[in-house]
This record gives sequence, structure tokens and C-alpha cells, in this order.
Amino acid sequence: MAVYKRGYHRYQGPLTPHLTRLLAMPRFAWQRLFQQRLVVILLAVAFLWPLLCGAFIYLANHSELWAGLDQGFKNILEVNGKFFLIFMNIQSVFALLLASLAGPGLIAPDLANNALPLYFSRPLSRLDYVLARVAVLAGILSLVTWLPGIVLFGIQAGMAGSTWFAHNWLMAPGIIAGFLLWILLVSLVALASSAYVKWRVIAGALVMAFFFILAGVAEMINGILRVTWGSLLNPGKVFYHLWCVMLDIDPPQGLDTLDCVSALLAILVLLALVLERKLRPVEVIS
Repeated sequence: MAVYKRGYHRYQGPLTPHLTRLLAMPRFAWQRLFQQRLVVILLAVAFLWPLLCGAFIYLANHSELWAGLDQGFKNILEVNGKFFLIFMNIQSVFALLLASLAGPGLIAPDLANNALPLYFSRPLSRLDYVLARVAVLAGILSLVTWLPGIVLFGIQAGMAGSTWFAHNWLMAPGIIAGFLLWILLVSLVALASSAYVKWRVIAGALVMAFFFILAGVAEMINGILRVTWGSLLNPGKVFYHLWCVMLDIDPPQGLDTLDCVSALLAILVLLALVLERKLRPVEVIS
């Protein structure tokens, strides 16, 4: 029988579970990422600061090691919200560097090779595709952000006792929520850069430029107009304010918490719109 006489029908057989389909891409993407030498080296370097923080916690909870020191130095050896704020600031930089290395290779090759029709011809929506790519970055960034943060919190709670935990237990959800929001922002920036620029090196540089350019524009607005609301365009300052609130630290003056949340939501929505515009299997050009 000739091919044109055959009747073709949509596949009606059983489908794999939705979660299984969603995790198929991250599983293979993680394998490729851990084969990249720069990613592995940066991961190893990113673990150095948590190790140093763990040593600091041990030293802070063994007063016999620094009994002869003056009171000023003893005040420094205290594990509190400021300690975890410094930890989050430094690890967020490593997360950004990792995203600039790993993110550009997730979408750019699919666009360069016109592979999106192959994905979307299967039971996979655009939302599923984006969630799968975000899951790739979230998995690798979690290794250097909230996971070591919770480990350090657990070490401190175990050494300091139940009294310290009773007064500071809210820091644990603050660490997790703060890092998850940062991972979401960095992941969307990396994916949007990868979607717009098909060259991986340029896309990685664009991820870093996104934060530096916005920071420069924010300072320019504040300097020219003599205002403080320009800092809402700086993701670094917005997150610093939100992390202070989450860790029960007095945030710096000049920004309002509600304004910071609104600015962050606006940035996330804009990045999502960029992905919605670029991730299309077909495009009609008039």
C-alpha cells in the first residue's frame, strides 16, 4: 500500500507519568553538566566557604579555645542572623557564577538546531520544558546554597543547644526561602539569556551583565534624581533587604519590604514573558 493511502492517527497508548516526563531532561542534563571541568571545579571551590563556616561554628561553640581573648573578639565569635547573612551573600555569588556556566547550554543548542518541534511534538508543554530546565539549574545550585546553609544551621543548633534553637528556628525557613528565590531569579535570567543568544559564551556573559548593568542603572538613577527607589532595579540590594527581613535583621534604610517584593515579582514576570516569546516550536513571519 502506498504511503499516502495509509491513515495516520494520534498515539492512543499509555503515557508515562507526568513527573517522569518532566524529570527526563534534567536527568540527562545533570550528567552532561558534571562532565564539564569548569562546572566541577567551580562546585569544588564553592564548598570551601561552607567548610570555613563550619569551622567557625565549631570555634564559636567551644569557649575553652578562646578563653584568653578580649571581649571584643569574643563578640565576633557569635553565630546569629548576621553570620548566615554573610554566608548567603557569598554563596549567592557562587550560584550566579554556576548559572552563567551551566545555564547557557540548556536552551541555546535547542534553538540553534531547531529542536523545539521535537520536544513539543511529544506530551510536553512549554511550561513543562521551562520547568525541566529550571529544575536542572535548581538541582546544581541547591548544592551550594540552601543545602549547605541548612547543614550549618543544624550543626549550630546541635552544638548550641535547644535554647539557641528556640530563639533562632525561624532562620532555617528564611535560609531556604531566600535561597530558593535567588535560584529562581538566577535560573530565569540564565534561561532567558540562553533563549535570546545562541552562543553559549556570550549568553554566559549576558547573565553576569544583567546584574551589573541593573546595579549601575540603579546607582545612576539614585545619583541623578537624588532618590533611593532606584535601588529597586538592583537585584542584589533587593535580595539583601529581603534576606535581612527573613533572618530577623534590621534591613538597611531606603527601601520598603513591600516595594522589594513587588520589584522582584516584576523582574520574574518580565523574564517569564521573554521565555514565552522565544520558546515557540513554529513562528509565522509576515
